[in-house]
Amino acid sequence: MGEGDKTLDDYRKVADLIKEKGYVVAFTGAGISVDSGIPAFRGGQGLWEKYDPMEYAHISAFGNNPEKVWIMLREMAQVIFDSSPSPAHIALGKLEKKGYLKAVITQNVDGLHHIAGNSNVIEYHGNHRWLICMSCSKRIPLSPEIVSVQPYPRCEKCNSALKPDVVFFGEGIPMLEMIRANEEANKCNVMFIVGTSGVVYPAAEIPYTSKSKGATIVEINPEHTPFTSSISDYFFKGTASEVLPKIIEYIEYG
Repeated sequence: MGEGDKTLDDYRKVADLIKEKGYVVAFTGAGISVDSGIPAFRGGQGLWEKYDPMEYAHISAFGNNPEKVWIMLREMAQVIFDSSPSPAHIALGKLEKKGYLKAVITQNVDGLHHIAGNSNVIEYHGNHRWLICMSCSKRIPLSPEIVSVQPYPRCEKCNSALKPDVVFFGEGIPMLEMIRANEEANKCNVMFIVGTSGVVYPAAEIPYTSKSKGATIVEINPEHTPFTSSISDYFFKGTASEVLPKIIEYIEYG
């Protein structure tokens, strides 16, 4: 059997597995949003090539000089405003509508899973489409008008600096999101690992939890990762936008 035949066979097996076992959870990273026009933070097009994360993305940097940090945040906001769900996001939306996908645990802050129709999205690192007040915790939606305020947006209630409601370096993962993610990781029968390198902790521990509870792990990544040789039962080499819509097709048409 050639590699292509093996892959086709794997598509069938995974589609049958989903129909048989149900309760799928997707664990997603930057790779699912590359086709949405959002480059990964690391790598040639990444923000960390242009901005030193310790200077621009550490919570103490924001506290000391919000005006400086907002230079980078405006650029990030524009990328997010210009983005739209990829074929992979849309495929996960369809998988939920069919009743199989119960939750998405994402490391991304772009909010695209919501836009694509997923309702139970656990945002491990927050959501850049919302701003939060550092003093009184008031949350407001991000808008182009607010982003353009100089030198930086302030809370209308207490006049403190507003920051995107995302986890900066030096901040902890929100406890509620950690609890929800662990609950879903423990419950799922099938976990998709999609577009994540598996090197950012504590998020990278989540698929190991699912595996330890007996879940089948289906990995979709352009390259092998630490998950591939340790816990993945199926590995599809390719982009999320190539692979996920095909899996949906096999579920629909066999």
